[in-house]
Amino acid sequence: MVEHFSFLQDILQHLDYFWVTVLMAVESSFIPFPSEVVVPPAAYRAANGELNIILVVLFATLGSNIGGLVNYYLARYLGRPVIYRFAGSRLGRLCLLSPEKVEQAEQYFNRNGATSTLIGRLIPAVRQLISIPAGLAGMPLGRFLLYTTLGAGAWNIVLAVLGWVIGRTVPPERFAETIQSYSSTIGLVIAGVLIVGGLAYYLLKHRKK
Repeated sequence: MVEHFSFLQDILQHLDYFWVTVLMAVESSFIPFPSEVVVPPAAYRAANGELNIILVVLFATLGSNIGGLVNYYLARYLGRPVIYRFAGSRLGRLCLLSPEKVEQAEQYFNRNGATSTLIGRLIPAVRQLISIPAGLAGMPLGRFLLYTTLGAGAWNIVLAVLGWVIGRTVPPERFAETIQSYSSTIGLVIAGVLIVGGLAYYLLKHRKK
C-alpha cells in the first residue's frame, strides 16, 4: 500500500463524488485497484469540510454496484469457458486474475449460496471476484443488487470511518499504511460477525420449528 502513497496524495487534492464513483466502479470490476486509496482519502476530505461523509459512502457504493454489474453480466452472458480462458490469458494475468482465483471465488459462492455476495464483499481477495460466480450461477438480479449494496455499503462505511478517524490522528506519512492494516482486519471481523449471526439465526429458526 505504501507504493500508492504518492498517488493517494494526488487524489486527495482532486477527489470528488464523480471520481469516487468511477474509481470504485473500477475497483469493483476485474481491474485491480484498491478501495483503500479511494474512500479513506474522500473521508479525509469530508473531515476537513470539503465533502459530505454520507455522500462519499453513497457514491462509493453506487460505484461498487456498477463495477459488480460489469462482472455479473460478463460472467452471465460469456459463460464459464470464456471467463476461465480470459483469467488464464496474459491480459487476465495483468489484471491479477487467474483460473485458480476465479475457481476459489466460485467455490466460495457454491458453499455459502447467494449470501456470499454480501459476505464476500468484506473478504480480501474475494471482494472483487464474488460477482463473477453470481453471474455464472444466474443469480437473480434483484437479489444480487441487494446483497452487493449491503456488502459494499458496509465495507465503504468501514473505510470512510477509518479515513475520518485515522486522518485526524495519524501523521500523513503513515496514513496509507495504517488504512491498509486496519481495513483488512476490520473487514474480516465484520465478515465473521455476519457468518456467526447468520448461523445463529438459522439454528434458532430451525429450533422453533
